[in-house]
Amino acid sequence: MEFPTDLKYSEEHEWVKVEDGNIAVVGITDYAQSELGELVYVEVDTLDETLDKDEVFGTVEAVKTTSDLYMPVSGKVVEFNAELDDSEGDNPTLINESPYEKGWIVRIEMSDPSELEALMDAEAYQGLVS
Repeated sequence: MEFPTDLKYSEEHEWVKVEDGNIAVVGITDYAQSELGELVYVEVDTLDETLDKDEVFGTVEAVKTTSDLYMPVSGKVVEFNAELDDSEGDNPTLINESPYEKGWIVRIEMSDPSELEALMDAEAYQGLVS
């Protein structure tokens, strides 16, 4: 199981990677995808919406369960990974195959980057799921 050290992690099993300035990429962790099993559908209906930290921004559906996706920090959802979208790439298994690279879910414009400080580093997250 992977725990990249350049990411921040939430207790709800989302990861965050800061890109340029206040833009961050968000996905679910390797641990989360392994617990869910093969993903069959990803829904993000909050594109262009501004959400608070811990608000639901979408869902992932596996063969036997559906799980909410939570904002790890406050911000505006500015992009949904087209490869996961059923109207475009329709390949949700990218999250299973590459949770930290190709399987990212959304890009957000953070409204309060200081919220990153409350998230866990890789070592703390690994301790949470071990």
